[in-house]
Amino acid sequence: MAYYLHEATPDVADRFVAAVESAVGSILNAPDRWRVIEEPGIRRYVFKRYPYVLYYQWDVEKAFVTIFAIMHCSREPGYWKHRLI
Repeated sequence: MAYYLHEATPDVADRFVAAVESAVGSILNAPDRWRVIEEPGIRRYVFKRYPYVLYYQWDVEKAFVTIFAIMHCSREPGYWKHRLI
């Protein structure tokens, strides 16, 4: 994500930030839309135009979404798992 914010053109960076904001909005509007990919209830949103995925958890009882990572697909899978509460 830092690449788009620091190395790309302002237009590209703006579109990436808009894609992240749209992803978060989609998740907040329908948090159970994306399937659980691993326990404890971790879900994955896949970006359409960018090689990124967003990992999050939906707590039904608290009506609360926790985002753990927005990860580039070339990163080592699971590098973010230490962030689980």
